[in-house]
Amino acid sequence: MNKSLPESLYTADQVRQLDHVAIHREGIPGFELMNRAARAVLAAIIRRWPEAKTLLVLCGAGNNGGDGYLVAKLAKEQGLSVSVLAFKDPARLAGDALTAWQTCSDAGVVVRTYDGREPLSADVVVDAMLGTGLSGNVRGHYEEAIKRLNHTETPVCAVDLPSGLCADTGVPLGSAVKATLTVSFIGLKQGLLTGQGPEYCGELIFNHLRMPEAVYQSVPSHCQRITPGQFQGWLAPRSRAAHKGDFGHVLLIGGNKGMPGAIIMAAESAIHCGAGRVTVVTRKQHLTALAVRCPEVMGTSVESQSGLGSLAEGKNVIVIGPGLGRDDWALKLLKDALAAECSLVLDADALNLLSDHPQLLNGRKSPIIFTPHSGELARLSGQDIPTIQQNRFAALADGHGQLTTMTESLPDITLLLKGAGTLIFDGQNTALCSEGNPGMAVAGMGDVLSGVIGALLAQGLEPFKAAQMAAWLHASAADEVVAGQGETGLRATELIPVIRQRLNFIIG
Repeated sequence: MNKSLPESLYTADQVRQLDHVAIHREGIPGFELMNRAARAVLAAIIRRWPEAKTLLVLCGAGNNGGDGYLVAKLAKEQGLSVSVLAFKDPARLAGDALTAWQTCSDAGVVVRTYDGREPLSADVVVDAMLGTGLSGNVRGHYEEAIKRLNHTETPVCAVDLPSGLCADTGVPLGSAVKATLTVSFIGLKQGLLTGQGPEYCGELIFNHLRMPEAVYQSVPSHCQRITPGQFQGWLAPRSRAAHKGDFGHVLLIGGNKGMPGAIIMAAESAIHCGAGRVTVVTRKQHLTALAVRCPEVMGTSVESQSGLGSLAEGKNVIVIGPGLGRDDWALKLLKDALAAECSLVLDADALNLLSDHPQLLNGRKSPIIFTPHSGELARLSGQDIPTIQQNRFAALADGHGQLTTMTESLPDITLLLKGAGTLIFDGQNTALCSEGNPGMAVAGMGDVLSGVIGALLAQGLEPFKAAQMAAWLHASAADEVVAGQGETGLRATELIPVIRQRLNFIIG
């Protein structure tokens, strides 16, 4: 992910507010902003495709199309061979978009009406068809052109966002352009970084168009992109007189019959991320494997009827779920974990069990971090997976509200929704992790993440901060590994030493 992307993310409506403030309060003419946007797009195209000689610009009816007309005008002035296809009679345009077309025509650029017969071919196609104002599914010539464009191998640069992609959710509105490069302006749209957004955006770069800081101060963002700069001071360097008791004791519970690997990976992650002590509760037959793989971790076994007993005493954090299973043994351990008065991380089968026994949350007062993927959130909150995928932000807030209601108290609940563009919500604040890659779609990744979260909680981080830092460490470590070895065949355990290195770099 481009490190120059801003931290603050916005909805389409918020970006319109930013635009309005810039024009009406700061006195920046709308046409000037359009020119700045066009220059940013053309500069990005020249950087990405320096050998490009021909440009095809597809212009819609609104200001997004106006940006496109100005891109065409500037490209012609740069000596490129430019053609423009208009999706609305330019003479019927209004405002700045009309001025942009007139400027384009005055520069000698030939504009033809799109009719579906002309090939969509050039060294680069500029998608300036539809912007953030789209409501409802794409239809007509727009839908046809998007489908045609997606069946070519021609590179596509999207202006502000790919046409047809919902700026708020990252979901195609019927059809959406699969861009090679997207140049976004003024305020970075939250939907470009989660769900299907990254797949449709391709490479994403941002340009604030020299917007004054006062503009951003007037429209607060409700979602922040997680960056390592935010972590400064969260964990202090270790005292020379430190001892293991200063860094917490994590109890990890899981590893039912035939599933030792999940809890071992979680434990190994926790010890690598600085927990002072780590204890694993698992099946007796897995203790040898645990000792061989990670001798620094303490291990103990329990039977179905005995449960945790006194094992939860003195622990700072309990992580339960990796390889837990859903039998009586697992259910008893979950009941005991939920009754413990320490921070709790619920993952995997702990979430699935809880969806069958929601009453177990009644009266819970200590902090909980839930770490579901969309299927687990669907079972836990009663939503369905398509609904969650259609709007991950809304599903996150709805799920958090339902979980809070289940407790019949007001504990500190943090909900981390895994997937492309992981989202984290604590009831008031939303964070988005833009790091990560498709290589992470493999067994064991969630187990590693749960161990990292547990270790950070044990060292005193607040739940929302621990979830953010863990998500970033986990995803950025995966990016580092695949940068050298490729996405296919990535193993979850490869991340663990890299996570440790990154954590120590952050702490300094």
